[in-house]
Amino acid sequence: MKVVNLRKEDWEKDPYLLRVKNRGFEFEEEYLNSVWEIIKNVRKFGQKAIFEYAKKFDKADLDENNVLVSKKEIEEALNLVSKDILKALEFAAERIRKFHEEEKERSFFIEEDNGNILGQKVLPLEKVGLYVPGGKAIYPSSVLMNAIPAKVAGVKELIVITPVKEDGKVNPFVLAACYIAGVDKIYKVGGVHGVAALALGIPPFPKVDKIVGPGNIYVALAKKLLYGIVDIDMIAGPSEILVISDEKEYVDYIAADLLSQAEHDELAAAFFVTPDENLAYKVREKVYEFANTLERKDIILKSLQNWGYIFITYDLKHACKVSNEIAPEHLEVLIKNPFEVLGYLRNAGAIFLGPYTCEALGDYVLGPNHVLPTGGSARFYSPLGVYDFIKRSSIMFVTKEGFEEVADKAITLANCESLTAHALSVKVRK
Repeated sequence: MKVVNLRKEDWEKDPYLLRVKNRGFEFEEEYLNSVWEIIKNVRKFGQKAIFEYAKKFDKADLDENNVLVSKKEIEEALNLVSKDILKALEFAAERIRKFHEEEKERSFFIEEDNGNILGQKVLPLEKVGLYVPGGKAIYPSSVLMNAIPAKVAGVKELIVITPVKEDGKVNPFVLAACYIAGVDKIYKVGGVHGVAALALGIPPFPKVDKIVGPGNIYVALAKKLLYGIVDIDMIAGPSEILVISDEKEYVDYIAADLLSQAEHDELAAAFFVTPDENLAYKVREKVYEFANTLERKDIILKSLQNWGYIFITYDLKHACKVSNEIAPEHLEVLIKNPFEVLGYLRNAGAIFLGPYTCEALGDYVLGPNHVLPTGGSARFYSPLGVYDFIKRSSIMFVTKEGFEEVADKAITLANCESLTAHALSVKVRK
C-alpha cells in the first residue's frame, strides 16, 4: 500500500488522489469492442449465437430444452446444501426483507378546492432479470440482496441468469438462495450473451424491463450498452472500501477490514484515511502480516499493489473531505464517537459506524442492501432498493372550474415557447 501525505494546500490535486477519484475510467476502453460484437451477434443470430457463446465461454452444451433449471435440479441442490448454510441464508433473507419493507412507496392523490385531482400511481415492474456471477467466487448473498427487494416491490416475474460449469449444473448455493428469495425462473446462461438475451427477448428468454446484479467488466459494459433498450441498476465496478480512523487500538480491525475487500479481485480497492502518521504505518504493516496468512493471498497482494492507498490528513474533518472526494462504495468510520463526523460525510454507498460495524456484516446479515455504487458514483447513485423495482405514473384530472384557473397561464407559456398548437389545444376549450 502506498502512503500519501495530503497535508498540503492543494491536496485535492494530488496525483494519487486524482487517480483514485478517476478510477472508474480505467476499466472500459479495452473491452468495449468485444462486448459490442457479442451483442450484435446475439441480435442477428438469436438463440444460435447464445448457445454457441455458452459452449465457447462455459464449455456447456445447452439448448432450449435444458437451459431452464428444473424443479428437480433445485430440490437436488437443496439436499446438497448443509442445514447450517440454509439457516444462515434464511436468517439473512428475513433481515433483508424486513429492512426493505420500509422502503415501499405508495400511490397518492391530492384534491384541490376546484375539484382538480392530481396524483401519482406507483406500480412494480412486471419482469426483471437478475444476473448472478459464476466465475472466481460464488455469491448467494448477492442473490438475496437483489431478489428480495424486487419481490418486496411486487415484481411479478423475477428471472435469474447464471453461467454453469462444464457439467451443465448451477452452483447449489446459488440455487438455494434463489429458492429462499422466491426467484421464478433460472436460466443456465451468463456473460454478455445472457444479458443480451434478456434485454432483447430472444426465445426462450423473456424480454425483461430491467436487469440488475453484479458481474465482471464484460457484464457491466453489456448492461451499459443495452441501457435504453432495458433499464439497469447501475454500472458496478470493482469493489472498494475506505476506512477513516485515528484509533491505535483498532489496528487489527482496520487491517482486516481493508483486506475484506482486497480479496475480491485484483482490481478491488482498499483506502485508509487517517490524521495519525504513526497509525498509517502500523496499519500497513498489519495488512501485510494478515495478508500472508489468507487463502486468497495472491489476489490480495495484487489488489493492494494496484489500488491500495493510505492517505494522511490534517485531522478527522479533513479525512471526511478526502472521503467525499473519493465517494467510496463502503465507508467505515472507526473512531470512538463516529456520529460526531456523520454530518461531514456526503458521498458513500454505505456508511459503517463504530468498531463493531464491520463491512462484512453488511455484506451478509444486517439487512441494508450490499449492492452499492462504485468508482465514485456514490456522488449520485444510491444502494439498490425497492425503489429500483417500481415505476411511477403521474395522474391528472381537471374540472371546468380548474381549467379556467390555469388556462390563460398555460397559453402565455405556450406562446412564449412559440408552440402555438399547444396554445390552440387550450384555447379551443375556453
